[in-house]
Amino acid sequence: MKRRVVITGMSAITPIGIGLQKFWTGLLEGRSGIAEIARFDASDYTSKIAGEVKDFDVTSYIDRKEARRMDRFTHFAVAGAVMAVEDAGIKTDGIDPDRAGIILGCGIGGMESLENTARVLHEKGPGRVSPFFVPMMIGNMAGGQAAITLGFKGPNVTLVSACASSTHAIGDAFKTVQRGDAEVMVTGGTEASITPLALAGFCSMKALSTRNDEPQKASRPFDGARDGFVMSEGAGLLVLESLEHAQKRGARIYAEVLGYGATADAHHITAPAPGGEGAARAMRIAISDAGLTIDDVDYINAHGTSTELNDKYETMSIKSVFGNKVPLVSSTKSMTGHLLGAAGGIEMVATAFVVKNDIIPPTINYENPDPECDLDYVPNKPREAIVNYALSNSLGFGGHNATVLIGKYKA
Repeated sequence: MKRRVVITGMSAITPIGIGLQKFWTGLLEGRSGIAEIARFDASDYTSKIAGEVKDFDVTSYIDRKEARRMDRFTHFAVAGAVMAVEDAGIKTDGIDPDRAGIILGCGIGGMESLENTARVLHEKGPGRVSPFFVPMMIGNMAGGQAAITLGFKGPNVTLVSACASSTHAIGDAFKTVQRGDAEVMVTGGTEASITPLALAGFCSMKALSTRNDEPQKASRPFDGARDGFVMSEGAGLLVLESLEHAQKRGARIYAEVLGYGATADAHHITAPAPGGEGAARAMRIAISDAGLTIDDVDYINAHGTSTELNDKYETMSIKSVFGNKVPLVSSTKSMTGHLLGAAGGIEMVATAFVVKNDIIPPTINYENPDPECDLDYVPNKPREAIVNYALSNSLGFGGHNATVLIGKYKA
């Protein structure tokens, strides 16, 4: 018998604010977190803008000495895990640690540590490479360090599926609790890849917006003048619990997780399959897994990257699934930029707020209608609407597609 799974805690570390209230308020205000890159000199790059997390003090969550042995992406993960567990009202000494686990998504891992250490090796030789280099760089250390901090001894996995990583992580954490392998799972994603090498790579692919003179208008999903995505960093984490466990401790519930779909395009290393057929299959599987129909879905938090093919094909995939009854759609990437492997985590936090509060954040910078992107994307202003069920889509390089469906909690 499948157990019911609910969201009881969340956290947000984003370019538009740190903390749930700042994040949600920023979305409803249509605030962009995109600006000129400040962490290094990007003057020689074709894209000089990004969504950087500002005013983040890792020592508020991690001992200073330990923090020096972690990459920035791990800082975000550990801080986000602590924040989410606190938001859930969980006392770590009050739960069974063997029944509490962590599944996170991360697309790139410790890129900053890799670049810095490569420089040390080149300039000073192998003897000066830090013994902490490997555990700082490898992607699984976000979940590993979070488990050490929280004392969670249950399943601990890090998933890597490019920009679908976090949504795959949430889906797998949902299934872990649903089938009874854990009572509590911390899940979501983290990313900190705004670095010289990563930026250069995406610039060479011509994947990034070059609207450098108007950073806050650069991320414009579904808009006819879109010219690429904007790199961002941060973390979005959630606490999933079995309903029985949550009820026993009197937990507040944001929403219920109901369905999960995952597919592969098997088409191309970066381009989505024509018509978005892989994304369409993922949505259909998630709806079926939840025991619902297309008529039940009220809102979709789209992957909506602000790239030509993604937005076009995701629109086509939504139309192919829902026909003439397309739900309201918006892309919060218009404000946060693209958090890559952490995108699905922060977008699930946003989607849970939508379901909880019946307010849909807008797709900002929607100014030039595109005849191939012709849905209601809730342009430029938030909208009140009853949202009983919502989907969150994530699509990654390599043809990875993931969709999670959540709904209002009903006792």
